[in-house]
Amino acid sequence: MRVVVRTVSELCITAGTVIVLFVVYVLFWTGVKADNVMDDQIDQLQEQWAQSAVRPPDTAPGGTAASPGATASPPKPTPYKADKPFAIMYIPRLGFTWNKPVLEGTATKTLKKGLGHYANTAQLGQKGNFSVAGHRRTYGDPFKDFPRLRPGDAVVLTDGTTWFTYRIDKGPYKTLPSDVEVIDPVPRKSGYTREGRYLTLTTCDPEWGHSHRLIVWAHLDSTQPVEAGKPEALRR
Repeated sequence: MRVVVRTVSELCITAGTVIVLFVVYVLFWTGVKADNVMDDQIDQLQEQWAQSAVRPPDTAPGGTAASPGATASPPKPTPYKADKPFAIMYIPRLGFTWNKPVLEGTATKTLKKGLGHYANTAQLGQKGNFSVAGHRRTYGDPFKDFPRLRPGDAVVLTDGTTWFTYRIDKGPYKTLPSDVEVIDPVPRKSGYTREGRYLTLTTCDPEWGHSHRLIVWAHLDSTQPVEAGKPEALRR
C-alpha cells in the first residue's frame, strides 16, 4: 500500500510539475520569443526602408485630411508578400511604447511574428477596408488590452514613406468567429454606409479563449510623409 501511495504521489508531483512548466511556457516563454521576433521584424523593416530611401509623393507638412468618403488616395503600394512585414502599427491608447509589425496573411505562423493583414482586404490607406488580426494572449499578447480601445482613439501606421492616422469610430464590438462581414469593404454593423478608407482590427474573446471576436472599426483621418515628422497622435 505504501508503495502504491508513494507511486501515486510521485506521479501527481510529476504531473503538477509538467503543468506548471507548460503554463510558464505559455505565459512567459512564448511571450519572450514573440517579443524578440517582433523586434526583429521591425528592425528588418527599418533597415529595408533606410536602404530603399524612396521619397514619398509631396504632401503638405501638416498632413492631408481624409474623410471616410474622400476620393483622394495615397499611391497604391506594391502587392504585399505573404508572411512578410510591410508596416508598423502604433496605438497610443495601449501605451506610447506599444508598436507592432504588420505582416501579410493571418496564418498561425504569421501571427506568431506580429499582427496579420487579411490578404483579401484593402491595402494600407487605400479605398476599402484594411483589416488586421492579432493575438489577444500568447505570442507577445499584442492585443491583450484591446477592450481599452474607445471611439476617437488613434491607430497610426507607417509603411516607411507615409504616416497613416486612423480614428476609431465603433467598438470594441463582440461577435462570433463566423461573422466574416466585419471585414467587408463597407462592414454592415460598423455604421458606415458608403465606400471609404477604413480599418478593422480583430482579436479573440474571452482573454484566454476564442469562442468570440472583438472588433473595432476606424476611418482614415489623415496622412503625411515621414519627412514631415511624426503625426500629432504620436507627439502627445
